[in-house]
Amino acid sequence: MEKRLIVRGGMVVTPAEVVAADVLIEGERIAGLAAHGAEARAGAQVVDAGGCLVFPGVVDPHTHIQLDTGVYQTADNWEIGTRTAAFGGVTTVVDFATQFPGMTFPAALDARLKECAPALIDYGLHMMVTDLPQDPAEARQWLEALRDLGVPSIKLYTTYRPNYYADDAVLLHTLRAMPDDMIALVHCENDALVTDATARLVAAGRTSWAYHGQGRPPEAEVEAIRRVMYLAKVAGKAVYIVHCSTADSVSQVRKAHDAGNWPPVYCETCPQYFWLDDSRYAGANAEHFILQPPLRPRERMVKLSDVWRTLSAVSTDHCDYSLAQKQEFREFTRTPGGLPGLETSFALTYTAGVHLPHAEGRPTEALPLTALARLMAADPARLFGLYPQKGAILPGSDADLLIYDPGPEVTLRAEAMHTVARYTPYEGMTVKGQVRTVLSRGDVLVSDGQLFGTTGRGRFLRGASFTPPPAQH
Repeated sequence: MEKRLIVRGGMVVTPAEVVAADVLIEGERIAGLAAHGAEARAGAQVVDAGGCLVFPGVVDPHTHIQLDTGVYQTADNWEIGTRTAAFGGVTTVVDFATQFPGMTFPAALDARLKECAPALIDYGLHMMVTDLPQDPAEARQWLEALRDLGVPSIKLYTTYRPNYYADDAVLLHTLRAMPDDMIALVHCENDALVTDATARLVAAGRTSWAYHGQGRPPEAEVEAIRRVMYLAKVAGKAVYIVHCSTADSVSQVRKAHDAGNWPPVYCETCPQYFWLDDSRYAGANAEHFILQPPLRPRERMVKLSDVWRTLSAVSTDHCDYSLAQKQEFREFTRTPGGLPGLETSFALTYTAGVHLPHAEGRPTEALPLTALARLMAADPARLFGLYPQKGAILPGSDADLLIYDPGPEVTLRAEAMHTVARYTPYEGMTVKGQVRTVLSRGDVLVSDGQLFGTTGRGRFLRGASFTPPPAQH
C-alpha cells in the first residue's frame, strides 16, 4: 500500500499565494490541498506543520558537490553533500558534469552519474563544456544529443585559463551551435582584467589572503556580463548569469530585460553576496571567504530588496573544501575558492529578505513569501526543465516540502553543520527561523534535526527542454 501523509496546520507558500491548508500526499506525490483538519484519511501519517510555513522543497541550481576542477578537489562526496543539503531544506540540486578535454558528453555524464549514486536527494546536472567540435553542424549534433540525455543546460566560463576559459570566438561558436531549447550558464569575469590585477599584486608581493578581492575587481564581472549578453543577442540564445556578486551586475540584466529586444537572459545571486563584504579579507580567518567572484565592498553588495524582481534564483555555488585545504597555502593565488552554503541558504535568504525588513520597520522593502518560493524553488525548476515535478506544491508534483518554523532565532555555528568543511562563513550570525521537517518524494528526510533519509535514495532527474518561465515585473 502506498504511504499516505497529511502535512497539517501550516501556511502553504507558493509563487501564487500564501494559504492556510493541509497538504495531502499519496505515495511519492502531492494529491492536493485541503482546509485545515478537513481531511482524515485512514492510515495516513500526520506531519505537524502548526505555526510553520510550508514551502516547496528548495531547488538549488548551482552546486559543486564532489568537485574536481583538475587542480583542486573538494573533500566531500555525494552522500555528504546531499545530507548537508537536506538539513537546509534543499530537496533538489542541479550540479555539474565536467567534460574534460578529449571526453565526449556521454562519457562525462556517465562518469558523473556514478559519483552521484550515493545521493540522498534528487539531482539534475548541467554540462561544463570545454571541448566542442569546430564544425557547426557536428557541434549542434553533440549538443542536441546532450539535451536528449536529459541535460538541457551547459556551463561556460569567461575566465580560468587554461581549464575552462572560453574566448569570445568560442563563446559565440558554442551559443550558435546550441539548440534554441537549451540554455547556457555563464561564469562572467573578464579574464584579462583578472589576470592583470592578479599579476600586479604578485609583482608587488601582495599575495596574502587580504588581497584576494583586489585580484578580481568588480569591473571584471560587470564587463563580462555585458559582453556575454551581447554575444547571446548575436546568437539569439538564452543565457543565465551565475553568482552575480554586485548590485551593478544584476542591474545589467535588468537593463537587458527593460530593453525588450534581447533573447532571454536570467541571473542568480548567492547569500554570501548579500550577507558578507570584503572587509572579511582583512580580518581573522580570511581563508574562509576565498571564492570567485570575491566578496565586494559594502557599497557594491547585492541588496536583495532592490533586485529580487530581476533574479531568477538564489543559489549557493556550494563548495565543501576542508579547513586543511583552505589553510594549506597563505597565498590567495593558491587557495581553493568556494564556500559551503547548502545548509544555511534558505535561512539566510528568509532572514535577509523577509524578516529583517519587517524587524527594521521597512516592510515595503521586504521580499514577499511568494517571491521566496519562486526564487528558491519554482523558477530554478522551470529554467532547468524540472517543473512541475519539482519546485511546486501541485497535484502530481513530487512531495518535496520544506516545513520552516519562523519563530526561533538561531546562531549559526560550525559545530552544528554537516559539511566536512568544519567552518561556516556565517559563524556567529543570527538567523530567524529554522528547518523543522523536510520531505523528499513523500519520505520524511529530516525532522527536528534528525536525519531519516538513506544513502542512494536520490534519483537523477532528466531535464526537459528549456522553456522560458513567466516574466517578472
